[in-house]
Amino acid sequence: MAGIEATVPARARRPADLIGRILENPHALGVLMVTPAVLILAIFLAYPFGLGVWLGFTNATIGQAGHFVGLGNFRYLLGDSVFRLAVLNTILYAASAVVCKLLLGMLLALLVNREFRGKRIVRAIMLLPWIVPTSLSALVFYWIYDPTFSVITWALRRIGLAHGFINYLGDPNLARASLIAANIWRGIPFFAIGLLAGLQTVSTTLYEAAEIDGAGPWQKFWFVTWPLLLPLTVVVTVFSTIMTVGDFQLIWIITRGGPANATHLFGTLAYQRAIQGGFIGEGAAISAFVLPVLVGAVLVSFHYLRRE
Repeated sequence: MAGIEATVPARARRPADLIGRILENPHALGVLMVTPAVLILAIFLAYPFGLGVWLGFTNATIGQAGHFVGLGNFRYLLGDSVFRLAVLNTILYAASAVVCKLLLGMLLALLVNREFRGKRIVRAIMLLPWIVPTSLSALVFYWIYDPTFSVITWALRRIGLAHGFINYLGDPNLARASLIAANIWRGIPFFAIGLLAGLQTVSTTLYEAAEIDGAGPWQKFWFVTWPLLLPLTVVVTVFSTIMTVGDFQLIWIITRGGPANATHLFGTLAYQRAIQGGFIGEGAAISAFVLPVLVGAVLVSFHYLRRE
């Protein structure tokens, strides 16, 4: 009888002991902690991504599952003039915007890294373009580019550089430039804050040593600041490139891909073909063309993150 009673607590302790051993094992505990995040990513990211890739190889439409057509959608898109224009627009949009955001963001980070009165207020104001919702920013720029009530046209007419109304969103070249300018305005704080964080880690003793060697402001930046800031700059640039290539809200609200499909990017053209046009397979195929860009950007970012 005593032996039976002695075995009951031991059996009751077995689940607790098992849980204790799992919690004490760093590998098992790591898997346990990561599993919920992996499940969330699998459900909300991996599955939609896999479904989108599959739909790109089908002729699915809204309301119909469609059939497997292989590379039919991709061959059609390569011969589509609107898609080819969207590819050129995406390259021009991303390259121009990212380069300008990098240069202006670097300049702004160097300026706010100095000591001056009201520095904290300036840094807070600097964040406004980034924290304002994209849709609200797009509506503001839509009003700024209005052909009749544009504040830019009003200013140009006041100083004598314009004598009539300017249709910013009605001309293809002006529309592209207007969208790039809006994206630059919104993205500068992302670069400025990221690079400012990197500037804070540069030791002042390095600048003092450079001054002793007779280095001027430009030499100190080129031989001290830039080499130390380069890994972070690459990572920030890669993330900005990913966000710029996948930009949708700004373009869709301001131009909806117009005039005459002249400002479409991958995202807006895919939305137009898949949601508005009903050709789900074709829209998914357009989105798939972004995949090589994103994979390349992620690999570059991962390489520099591992170096850091």
